[in-house]
Amino acid sequence: MLKLIFWLLLLANAALFAAERGYLGALYSDGREPARIGKQLQADKIKLLAADAVPAAGATATLAPAAAAGADSAPPQVADAAPIACTEIGNFSAAEARRFSSQLAELTPNIKFVRRDVQEIASHMVYLPSLGSKEAADKKADDLRRLGISDFFVIQDGGPLRFGISLGIFKTDEAAQKQVANLAKRGLSGAKVGSRNASSTKVAFQLRDLGGDSKVAFDKIKTDFPGQEVRSCH
Repeated sequence: MLKLIFWLLLLANAALFAAERGYLGALYSDGREPARIGKQLQADKIKLLAADAVPAAGATATLAPAAAAGADSAPPQVADAAPIACTEIGNFSAAEARRFSSQLAELTPNIKFVRRDVQEIASHMVYLPSLGSKEAADKKADDLRRLGISDFFVIQDGGPLRFGISLGIFKTDEAAQKQVANLAKRGLSGAKVGSRNASSTKVAFQLRDLGGDSKVAFDKIKTDFPGQEVRSCH
């Protein structure tokens, strides 16, 4: 009986010693030290992240649809400008007119155009109509001087303007009309604009429904004729 108690106490002491040394950790896990620490993998390298350092779960999902929407939102198409009803260009010499029409036929064979002859005016004269006699013309000349107008001369040539008064010769009608307005501001009324020195016949082209590809082709041709005026027509 005493031998049995002796062996039971010996076994109990051995079991208690093994448990304290962790020899029994392979059989069961109770979470106690030092066995639990021995099972950790590089515990000294584990770091805690702040809450704001963790990317939001929906951030990537939100960016993808936004990028797709940006790719799909192409700028709206601009509608082509309406065709111009009538465009006129000229005045061409005969040689220039042939060259212009050949380029039109080559680049825009379907374009509609009309060729017409125009009489080019070399100059425009501002004048007072004939006063009927030299005495009346001289009297009017004195009136002009009193108004401070000195750039004039009495027309002595034969014809309907004999004893009229020329108040200036201008290259364009616009410049001549401006002179009439300036004279009116100085107190002179009755001045007129007339064309003189008609030159040779020129050629102008009227183009209908100019738009789209035909307008692009016309603009390209026009660069070869920089001295020609482009204007609207009816």
